[in-house]
Amino acid sequence: MSDRFQKEVEKSVADYTASIPFDRRLYRQDIAGSVAHARMLARQGIISDKDAELIVMALAAIRDEIEQGKFPFRTDLEDIHMNIEARLIEKTGDVGRKLHTARSRNDQVALDMRLFVKEAISDTTQKLKQLQRALIDLAEANRDVVMPGYTHLQRAQPVLLAHHLLAYFEMLNRDVERFGDCLKRTDVLPLGSGALAGVPYPIDREFLAKELGFTKVSENSMDAVSDRDFVIEYQAAASLAMMHLSRLAEEIVLWSSAEFGFVELDDAYATGSSIMPQKKNPDVAELARGKTGRVYGNLMAILTTMKALPLSYNRDMQEDKEGLFDTVDTLLSTLEVFTGMIRTLKVKGDRTKQAAEEGYILATDLADYLVRKGVPFREAHGIVSALVKYAMEKGKGLKDLSLGEYKSLSPLFGEDVYSITVDTSVKARNIRGGTAPERVKEALARARRSLDG
Repeated sequence: MSDRFQKEVEKSVADYTASIPFDRRLYRQDIAGSVAHARMLARQGIISDKDAELIVMALAAIRDEIEQGKFPFRTDLEDIHMNIEARLIEKTGDVGRKLHTARSRNDQVALDMRLFVKEAISDTTQKLKQLQRALIDLAEANRDVVMPGYTHLQRAQPVLLAHHLLAYFEMLNRDVERFGDCLKRTDVLPLGSGALAGVPYPIDREFLAKELGFTKVSENSMDAVSDRDFVIEYQAAASLAMMHLSRLAEEIVLWSSAEFGFVELDDAYATGSSIMPQKKNPDVAELARGKTGRVYGNLMAILTTMKALPLSYNRDMQEDKEGLFDTVDTLLSTLEVFTGMIRTLKVKGDRTKQAAEEGYILATDLADYLVRKGVPFREAHGIVSALVKYAMEKGKGLKDLSLGEYKSLSPLFGEDVYSITVDTSVKARNIRGGTAPERVKEALARARRSLDG
């Protein structure tokens, strides 16, 4: 108990305010920060080299205790910082009491959180690229597979499956870029800001930054201890990434259904039913959709927590951790299982081609056919619309119509109309960003280079 208070804290209050049940996972970051701080204090002559060496050795021993499951975590010590400091004092006596010179728990936790988020960004980026690589591999293995492209979940125009998969590659590329941008603002050293006003010791913050791998030092002590923008930014980027994964998940759920039958999930990434023996459920994809909501919720929680906090540190900010940890864990695990699921996905190319050839998916190509013969597009659109209506009334596909039936709607239709196929449709989209095989081949090579470079 501090000399400032005359009563012990109620146990219910101690339990309510303690963060050690969840912030103990910051032990590595906390110890790394303390080691750098001890070395800086000695370098600046604030403590002796001998004391710094003893502190560093004891901190290494404490890290080993934690990793071996032998550390005596205490809820009454509130958080990971006080738990480690108390254990340090047990091991080194008054020498350990010197470590907190020229710092506060406010800049200490800000440091730990930044170190954690920097590592999370690195891990996330790596796993995003692994999933991108899996998508490229699947696309290259099925480069010639044609499938229906959709708008409004209605068959629209034929595309290459590889082109469709590369759309997700582009989404994940933006995610990688966003996390990279987040890193720029996370990579700022707050240590040395003290509680809020700086510290009255001749510390070397540039040395601390170099020791801890930061490229910048914070410019305002009040902002440094109260800033959690980097936590919010990570969660915002994670929410977008999970949204992309959820969209891909929905496609996999649809494609693996009997109604579509475009893909088959590997047994290792599906589950059965407790009552229906025939079922093969896309649980990984479905759970990813569900977990996306959790990640969104964590983002809204931290935004709401921070929205009305006066400067500088407030205890509300203890709520920055659990949601962040959950988001990091959720995103990383989702990326990992998605990579395995994509790598083992079996594409049913015959079925995708059959689906692309059914119905009236070449209607736009027929309109373009008339445009090439001098008909304004809007007029050509109307002619083909009437043609589709006629075919539907007759219960025929476009390829089943006779030339006479074609000519009844426009005399410009000739025998060459039957040369329009899903393959010619795909090949005709030979512009940058289009689905033509030549363009998709270039896009795949570009994507591969971007990952290997």
